[in-house]
Amino acid sequence: MIIRRGTEADLPAVHALIVELAIYERAPDEVTNTLEDMRRDGFGPAPIFSFFVAESREQGILGIALFYTAYSTWKGRMLYLEDLVVTEAARGTGIGKKLFDAVVAEARRTGVHRLKWQVLEWNEPAIGFYRKIGANLDPEWHNGNLTAEQLRAYACDAAVEAAVAKGAGRA
Repeated sequence: MIIRRGTEADLPAVHALIVELAIYERAPDEVTNTLEDMRRDGFGPAPIFSFFVAESREQGILGIALFYTAYSTWKGRMLYLEDLVVTEAARGTGIGKKLFDAVVAEARRTGVHRLKWQVLEWNEPAIGFYRKIGANLDPEWHNGNLTAEQLRAYACDAAVEAAVAKGAGRA
């Protein structure tokens, strides 16, 4: 299993995981994003998102963490984790934690002041994960974030952080 930066060639598998997430979140008809949109927005002249993938030689891409730079008027630059998705068959294997670690390592590498994300109030497995790592969870929408101090204190998988620091994104 490796964690690496996503490439344009990964987009069909990434889009399939996004559709799988929409089904899990009980909104299968809500995905209107296309492969063409993702190519333009992630790999065109002005990319607005990045992502990491968890990949197995045998099974291909099993998970993604898609994020982008956002801005807080109070804190300045931050990363927003739009989606962390692990295919159903691979959940509970630690892949999600490694993908989250890669995003935390990217937040550190780029010097942002906050990492934010959201989780649906009924998604108990995800809520349990975020509570376990000590994230702040809003009681209404469960808007999670790690502050700059929490990002520094967070214990990433050493191999994932070293790979992100090198810029390769492989672990």
